[in-house]
Parts: sequence; C-alpha cells; structure tokens
Amino acid sequence: MSANHKEMWEKLDLDLTGHDALLEVLGKFYGDIYMSQQGRLKGAEYLDFVLSEIHGLRIKELQDAKAQGHKVVGTFCVFVPEELTLAADAVHVGLCAGADAGREQAETMVPRNTCALIKSFIGFKLARLCPFTESCDLIVGETTCDGKKKAYEAFGKITPMHIMEVPQQKRTSDRDLWRSEVLRYKEALEKLTGRAITAEKLGQAIRVVNAKRAALQRLNALRSADPAPISGRDALLINQISFYDDPVRFTAKINELCDELETRVAAGQGVAPKGAPRLLLSGCPMAVPNWKVPYVAESTGAVVVGEESCIGTRNSRDLVDESARDLDAMIEALVDRYLRIDCACFTPNDERLDNIAAEAKAAKADGVLHYSLLFCQPYTHEAFKVADRLRTEKIPMLAVETDYSMDDVEQLKTRIGAFVETLG
Repeated sequence: MSANHKEMWEKLDLDLTGHDALLEVLGKFYGDIYMSQQGRLKGAEYLDFVLSEIHGLRIKELQDAKAQGHKVVGTFCVFVPEELTLAADAVHVGLCAGADAGREQAETMVPRNTCALIKSFIGFKLARLCPFTESCDLIVGETTCDGKKKAYEAFGKITPMHIMEVPQQKRTSDRDLWRSEVLRYKEALEKLTGRAITAEKLGQAIRVVNAKRAALQRLNALRSADPAPISGRDALLINQISFYDDPVRFTAKINELCDELETRVAAGQGVAPKGAPRLLLSGCPMAVPNWKVPYVAESTGAVVVGEESCIGTRNSRDLVDESARDLDAMIEALVDRYLRIDCACFTPNDERLDNIAAEAKAAKADGVLHYSLLFCQPYTHEAFKVADRLRTEKIPMLAVETDYSMDDVEQLKTRIGAFVETLG
C-alpha cells in the first residue's frame, strides 16, 4: 500500500483505519484461497495483480478518467446496459457488495433479516470502505427483488441514484416497459455526461462489450475438458474482475489466458485429476470477495466447471446483435438481449431451468450445487423448481443457503463433501 494510494483514499474520505483492516483481511483471505492452489496458469498472474491493486491502481485510473471529464457509473446488477454507459464516454464499474462490512451500520437502514449482498453495499457506503462507491458520479439500481427496491429508498438518500424498473414477466407489454427504461437510462446518461449517445458510439460500445463476453464464452467452453484446465475459483475470479477492470484490457488478457488453457487442454493437463467430480455452481451472484462456496466445494476434491449466475453465464451467455446500423435499431437489439436474462425475479422463469440443464450437460457436470444467500427469496424459491427439473434429467443437485460469514464453513464442508461422495 503506497503513500500515493493513501493520499487518494484520504481525498475520497475513506475510513483509512477501517480500510487498512479490510485490505489486510482481504489479502490473507485471498492468499489462503487462491495463492495456495497448485498448478495455476501463468495467466493467473494478471488476476493476482488486479486483486492486489483493485483499490489502488484501478481507483487511480477512475480518478484520472474523472480528471479528464469522464463520469463514473456504478452498478450492482447485469441488467444495467454497459453498452450505453460506454457510449456516453463514461466508465462502468461494479460496486463492493461481497463482504460482511459495515453490517451494524447497514442494519440501521434495513432489517437484520436482509440478504448479505444488500447489507454489504449499504455497509460499505456507511462505513466509508469502498473507493469504487466513493468514486461514482451516479449509482444505478434495479428492481430485481423487493429487498433491493426498499433498500434503494434509503440508499438513494445518501448517494445519487438512478433506478431501472425491471419487469417481472416477458410479455409484449413488459418488453415495452423495459424499452422505456433503457431509453430513460440513455437520457440519464446523456444528462450526466453532457454527451449525446450516437449510433457510431453505441455501435463501438456494443462491439467492445460483445468482445468481452465472447472471451468469457471461450473460457467457459474450455472448462468442459477433462481434466478441468482451470479451477472454479480462478474462473469465478475472472468473471468477477470482468465487472471492475477496463473492458478492452480485460478482453485481451482473458484471450491470452485462453490461449494458455488451450495448450493445457491439448496436453491433457488439469488442476484436478481426470475423472474428478465435476460441479456446476448455480444461483445467486457472488461479488468480490465472496469465494467461500467454490473454495469449500473444491476442498472436497471436486472441481467447479461452470457458474450459472449473474457472475457467470447469466452475464456472458448472450451477445447483442451487431447488425443494426441506426440508433433506434441498436436500442431494440439492446432491449432484446437484456430481456433474455433469466433472473429469478421473473415469473414464470422456465427458461432458467432449461439453461441450467443445458449448461450442466455442456460442462459435463456430475452434479449441480445450487447456492442461495440467506433471505434471498427469489433464488431460494427457484431451488425447488431447479431440483424438480434436474431430477427429470437425472442430474443430482444439492441446495445450500449461506451468508458471508465463515461460521458455517465446516458444516458446508460436511454437506458438500457428502454430496460429492455420492457423485462418485
């Protein structure tokens, strides 16, 4: 941690003592979970560097962009169209929501029995621990669950916010609503930045974000090899970093890493023995540094070979149609792409069941580990439907509910370990 970073954090009005303590814990946690792995890829050095500087050099890049007249937009959800943010010459970043930080402060604004992700982003703000949040000119929320909707009422009083209304079904009238919300976000960005979103700028932004998602699709396809060429922990980290890093740099680095993976697959090399139990991780999003469940799963001798979540295929599965040439057609393509997201907020949501079954088969998974945060009603409810569907496909599933604390690690090891044994 350099003096320059401390000066920058001070200007952002972070709680320096609390922030230092957070980084110390995060560093140890990262070391235990990631640096202890055997046979990691050379390309993983990029991941390690990004995490070591996630509150340092990346924040300096944001401050430099702001000094050059660009705005920083923070988000919590994959429903916020990154393409529009980039087309307005703004920087699009995910926000801190994956650690048990500022919980007591958060519980002065939301009930105690609120999911850990919601309490985390409020706690980071109230405890002044997230330099990404403090760098934002605008934070965009979305109505993907009742907990978030009510939390944003309180959160919006302490930071500038724009809320996107996500429909709960996918009828024609719902598409009309979503189209109006995409246009309203476009107008909010133009007002924020003072820059018009043109067809030329939006077309370029669509290509940039499509290239990023294509790199993630390439990574995901390579994970179907046996032995698995990359751990689930490292793959999750790549997906998490995709929300924080510069998209062009990220795409180049992940394609380099995929080149290395292809060499490893061709040589029959992997991070786990050939035939090791393979798990598809499904369910709630996992923001940095929420690595507990894949770490526990892989400590049982299994390997995680896919993530059906917002920090996974729900974010990268679909690209935006690039054939449109005028602005209106590009907006329509954005509306269609984002409405294909199979979030558990939708009812009915049978397409998610189809996607989980298809992804489990494509990844050659032996079983599905369905993960829900405590008090997350949408994904906990859908766990029953997922289990029923996978039963018809003869794919075993284990549902777990947990939060960000480490108190239940041994219990999770026992349950997941027993599940993995049945897969053998």
